[in-house]
Amino acid sequence: MIIDSHCHLDFPILYNDLEGVIKRANINEVKYLLSICTTLKSFETIKEIINNHDNIYGTFGIHPHETKDFKNINSQFIINSVKSNKKIIGIGETGLDYYYNHSDKLVQRKCFYEHIKASSELDMPLIVHTRNAEEDTYDILKSEMKNCNLKVLIHCFTGTVNFAKKLINLDCFISLSGIITFKKSINLVDAVSYIPINKLLVETDSPYLSPEPNRGKSNEPANIIHTVEKLSKIKNVSKDVIIKSTTENFFKIFNIK
Repeated sequence: MIIDSHCHLDFPILYNDLEGVIKRANINEVKYLLSICTTLKSFETIKEIINNHDNIYGTFGIHPHETKDFKNINSQFIINSVKSNKKIIGIGETGLDYYYNHSDKLVQRKCFYEHIKASSELDMPLIVHTRNAEEDTYDILKSEMKNCNLKVLIHCFTGTVNFAKKLINLDCFISLSGIITFKKSINLVDAVSYIPINKLLVETDSPYLSPEPNRGKSNEPANIIHTVEKLSKIKNVSKDVIIKSTTENFFKIFNIK
């Protein structure tokens, strides 16, 4: 049983063929899906999806790109939103993205702090997006972890060995996407080699980041099998070991029994 720990089933290209997406995922032994929230509109669609499918869970979060439009979102609003549905099991995705800067850095950071506060109060995992913002992301997480209990999942890790070491020292979980299958991801493979298997999850981030050999096409949860196979080669263990470990890690961080 494989778990896609990060996909966007509310996006039209997946939502409009949701039953087909789920069927193809099942064929590849992908049994559980976590649909990640990015906006308030996204959240409404996710609640509909999870109410109609036993094997799909959801999150609440405002993506860093979108924070400019949600400046008034605070921790209490997040808490109330999460409590509206028992199948909402995580906070995010949230974090910092300095690559595109679609939202002001200060606005991103403020929203990030609100998500962190909600995550701590709810005792739910914080799903973190970080791009070109390793230093600020690490400094914020390290500082906040001194003051509150946080369970952190770094989504779609593409960082350096040094960043991986820092995250492991903070006891973070780390999720890997199809990027590890890309031929030019040599440095990423080196970093992944360092990360202990008991801290790893797998994801598609679909409909983005299709792994080889489907690169360039729309992605979906069924394709996570290619990421699992690549990870087994990186770690020099069987595919079954990767599947078992990443599934157990998902259940552990999200407290699913």
